[in-house]
Amino acid sequence: MSLAARIAWDDTVLPFQLDRADIRGRVARVDTVLDKILGQHSYPAPVAALVAEAALLAAMIGQTVKLRWKLQIQIRGNGPIRMIAADYFAPEKEGEAARMRAWAAFDVPELEAAAGAAPIDLLGEGLFGLLIDQGPGTSPYQGITPIAGGSLASCAETYFAQSEQLPTRFSLAMGEATEPGGETAWRGGGVMLQQLPKGSPSAVQEASGPDGLLAPEDFLDGDDAENWTRAGILLDTVEETELIGPHVGAETLLTRLFHEEQPRIFDAQSVEFGCTCGPEKVVDSLASYSAEDVAGMVTDEGVVTADCQFCGAHYEFDPKDLGRQDGDGGE
Repeated sequence: MSLAARIAWDDTVLPFQLDRADIRGRVARVDTVLDKILGQHSYPAPVAALVAEAALLAAMIGQTVKLRWKLQIQIRGNGPIRMIAADYFAPEKEGEAARMRAWAAFDVPELEAAAGAAPIDLLGEGLFGLLIDQGPGTSPYQGITPIAGGSLASCAETYFAQSEQLPTRFSLAMGEATEPGGETAWRGGGVMLQQLPKGSPSAVQEASGPDGLLAPEDFLDGDDAENWTRAGILLDTVEETELIGPHVGAETLLTRLFHEEQPRIFDAQSVEFGCTCGPEKVVDSLASYSAEDVAGMVTDEGVVTADCQFCGAHYEFDPKDLGRQDGDGGE
């Protein structure tokens, strides 16, 4: 693949449909964005792997939300890794790039004590949640399922089966790669398959997923089951090097995998790293605090500081500019 073609597919999500199987999907390449997300922090390897996986999932799932909406994937557990959060901000206008960010919270001593455990096991027991915020004046939609299976991708598959009754499959790959003569950088890629909605589907058999939860196959029978199985078998043939490239473009990958399924390709969505933090948001978040509360936040240098966990931005404020001001109605 030429350098221009490789650059064209970096940091994009390509939606497609398999007309023969009545299945829709997305191919994601998240390279510069992923490197930027993880470059903000020096995460231990298992934490970085989960953050990368969550970011890829957010890119593929988020591509379906409408303009100006926000999608967040949030995973909370009681293990050494406490939380993973990945945000996808849909474009403000058609043709603009979507923005993404991701972050993790973890306990270092507990993480070191659990060295060698699989990344997903470091979350312990907890919840996988998906939130869609449609903007001011609306109530966010939120769905939650237990952490289940051996990866965040399997958690997302369980979520769609359990909460949305939509059979869904993911194949993901991510890692640090070094090209000849180049620097080491994170690359990530994935394919998402999803059965097109068919009214209000109900399970055709008892739950067969992990921990007694519903699985994609529980909603399918007849031709739908056959089509879904066939598409899944084809997806299983994908190689990690094809997912993360950089030598296989998204359209070429779809042709390799699903050429007999009559893939139909739509316009690609570009993505970039983006954070919504800013000094005004810190001021707003502290607007209800009393002067006494603010005084307790002052550093030895006489300022109040705030750091964004997503992008690493550092803010400093004069305490007189924070909290409830005279006439605000506070006690």
